[in-house]
Amino acid sequence: MDIKVTRVAKTGTRPKDADLGFGTAFTDHMFVMDYSVDKGWHDPRIEPYADFSMSPAAMVLHYGQAIFEGLKAYKTPDNKIQLFRARDNFARMNRSAKGLCIPELDIDLVMGALKQLVKLEENWIPETLGTSLYIRPTIIATDPFLGVRSSFTFKFYIILCSVGAYYAEGFNPVKIWVAKDHVRAVRRGVGEFKTAANYAASLSAGEHAKKEGYAQVLWLDALEMKYIEEVGAMNIFFIIKGELVTPNLSGSILPGITRYSVIDLAKKWGMTVSERKISIDEIFTASEDGSLTEVFGSGTAAVISPVGEIRYGDRVINIGDGMPGKTSMKFYDALTGIQYGKEQDTENWIEVVE
Repeated sequence: MDIKVTRVAKTGTRPKDADLGFGTAFTDHMFVMDYSVDKGWHDPRIEPYADFSMSPAAMVLHYGQAIFEGLKAYKTPDNKIQLFRARDNFARMNRSAKGLCIPELDIDLVMGALKQLVKLEENWIPETLGTSLYIRPTIIATDPFLGVRSSFTFKFYIILCSVGAYYAEGFNPVKIWVAKDHVRAVRRGVGEFKTAANYAASLSAGEHAKKEGYAQVLWLDALEMKYIEEVGAMNIFFIIKGELVTPNLSGSILPGITRYSVIDLAKKWGMTVSERKISIDEIFTASEDGSLTEVFGSGTAAVISPVGEIRYGDRVINIGDGMPGKTSMKFYDALTGIQYGKEQDTENWIEVVE
């Protein structure tokens, strides 16, 4: 399908890199495509970034039939634009689509559209290490119908945003709070899909954590409330007796693209990697006997986020000496080195936008 391009009359100005936060500096254009049962996905277009007009009865507003992804574009020292594992993001989006009764996307089509959009917005890509162009593909149900069924019409769109570091404190250990009275998702539900409902379910506990002075929530399983699952915006890793341990994908944990990347690199480096059930009590015991040496999260937004403190009820453990651990730093340097074109991409994770 040909992509129609309508440009803005006057381009905007990207904020200075030093002034960038996360999620507010949107670019001039967006990609949009519609779906109907009779036409399938159709009318692909790049148009000026603007509000959508939809019915107050649009099904997404009532039944939450929505999925999204998050990935980034990076500027290299030789001025190339790179996407990191973008096809894996769209493959995961199609997996979410199956789980939410949403029509799947043609990955080649949306990859071409994404590259065209990113190239058009090249001036919005910041160049300082730690900054990037954040990419948010989204699908929403648009039928004006107040009945519980899958929508017959959908809208797919991609918006872009110039971003700085996800955490204002930068690459420093964050504090996480273990939820004891809230659960995010249950196995065989929608926890493994990147859908809006999962994030709505996390807000109450997230607000409580912030009031207690913690950056993120660490979720436990919904059935026994003892096994670690994931953090609000990232997957979680522990180094215990030199082994890299992370919760196995049980059906309620988002299969993170950065998570896969960390595991792949760890195995390549000869580390012992264990994907298994791990209880919060095991973590506290490992901290007490000295076998827990590092904790970090992984995700698109922060890449690698060292964890310096975990609170579970009245119990608190501190990890490390207040500085990022050596292994956390090694993963961060390796991943950002590939993303920003400073290190060779030996894993074929990069696609160049030309």
